[in-house]
Amino acid sequence: MLRNRVRELRARHHYSQTELGKLIGVTRQTIGLIEKEDYEPSVRLALKLAIVFDLPLEDIFWLEDK
Repeated sequence: MLRNRVRELRARHHYSQTELGKLIGVTRQTIGLIEKEDYEPSVRLALKLAIVFDLPLEDIFWLEDK
């Protein structure tokens, strides 16, 4: 399972889901699905999040065995 810290990081940077979505070119709904771990972003989208949060990709996303 792909896990992430998007909700935590978004809150730390004071972005709404809409604002973060606009920064990376997706909808608010997509951000919500990523945060709930109901959607696995593409590599391109994950890298855009890493750029916005100024963090290595592995500090945002990681694999967790069930």
